[in-house]
Amino acid sequence: MRSLTPYLILACLLATTSPASAAQPLTIADRLELFVDDFLVGSQQGDLTQHLHRPEPQDVALTTDAPWEGNTCAYYSVFRDGDTLRMYYRGSHWDEKAKRAAHEEVTCYAESKDGVHWEKPELGVHEWEGSKANNIVLKGLGTHCFVAFKDANPNCAADAKYKGISRGRPVGKRGLYVYKSPDAIHWTLIKNEPVITDGAFDSQNLAFWDPVTKQYVDYHRIFTNGVRAIMTCTSNDFVNWTKPQLLKYGDAPNQHLYTNAIRPYPRAPHIRIGFPTRYLPEGSRVEPLFMSSRDGLNFKRFNKAVIPQSAPRDRAGNRSNYMANGLVSLPGKPNEYSVYASEAYYTGPDSRLRRFTFRVDGFVSLRAGAEGGELVTKPLRFSGDRLVLNYQAGKGGEVRVELQDEKGAALPGFELAACKPLAGDSIAAEVRWKNRPLPAGETIKVRFVLKNADLYSLQFRE
Repeated sequence: MRSLTPYLILACLLATTSPASAAQPLTIADRLELFVDDFLVGSQQGDLTQHLHRPEPQDVALTTDAPWEGNTCAYYSVFRDGDTLRMYYRGSHWDEKAKRAAHEEVTCYAESKDGVHWEKPELGVHEWEGSKANNIVLKGLGTHCFVAFKDANPNCAADAKYKGISRGRPVGKRGLYVYKSPDAIHWTLIKNEPVITDGAFDSQNLAFWDPVTKQYVDYHRIFTNGVRAIMTCTSNDFVNWTKPQLLKYGDAPNQHLYTNAIRPYPRAPHIRIGFPTRYLPEGSRVEPLFMSSRDGLNFKRFNKAVIPQSAPRDRAGNRSNYMANGLVSLPGKPNEYSVYASEAYYTGPDSRLRRFTFRVDGFVSLRAGAEGGELVTKPLRFSGDRLVLNYQAGKGGEVRVELQDEKGAALPGFELAACKPLAGDSIAAEVRWKNRPLPAGETIKVRFVLKNADLYSLQFRE
């Protein structure tokens, strides 16, 4: 029996949270909910907009200066594995004078304990010019755009604790091949033939185990009417996949999209976030965007570059500004996530990967200016006795909250005037009203009144 598409699976799982009509309440229980889309929004007014945030640039994490690396290293993937952060990327170099590749492509490996300082261990797996003292984990088939991940499927075999996916050509047949490893270093093919053949694949194609749908999910590239696009399919066993479907973006413009960097958001895995790379044909420039989805197929995509070409440094050239496939929390930094993006592609003897940081949940916010604005949610059903917000208020700014019944009347004791205003900055501030317990089990609306403030997420908690 063929596995269901991510759209059908999530539609079933979220049936109680996706309204058939405006009157049907959303059951959010105790889930963290981000304001990355219009899912919660019933109405809004005043000086209130949805604001896309850009991550803050940090130091360079990796420089590709080994002889088997070079100035066209690309398609970085980063994930946490216990106390270790693992990174995979393509080692390659372009000879500008000869206008050809200087050496064969290989897949390289690096690791880190803090996500800031990275080491390239001498693995002793593959030979390079007579020596195995290198960090190469793959040669030959699959090295162009290999992506690895740790399999969170509780039923995965011990020798397939880590899985990988990559295209075959120009070495093998056209399509995506899948790999397995017991230790994240030694890789073998699961099948000697490609398992996904509908697509273009010359990009960073990726896969992961989805904890909500309980399936493997793939996102890969294709051309549609001459435009680079993204497709998705699913599998129960990582070998047999459903027919791929094109992603949809509502009213967003039809633009070239290269890599996708899609994943379940760790704090709210029912929401998938992605950092697709917009390709700009003039000069072959690239820039990452941000998008999110609740069914894995329909995405809300923002048009502003999340890492602009003006970010430091060397990002304005040919393919010099890709976002890595990775979103990781670093030790001692509970209030932020780290992402990575490439720079100096083609331009130098080496290329670089720079770390950037987002505030936790801080991709998109509801932002109110000095004149203030407000939002009222759709009717909600929740569990718990506390409402916790991730917000930031500027000078003279505040966030106030009112609980309403389904008709929009303030609940006694939960009026706006009874709410203690929230000022300052917190990723988990409890909203307080006259010390009354929240009306658990009732259908409510939540009214937010903001002034010079950003609201990132909400959660009802026990």
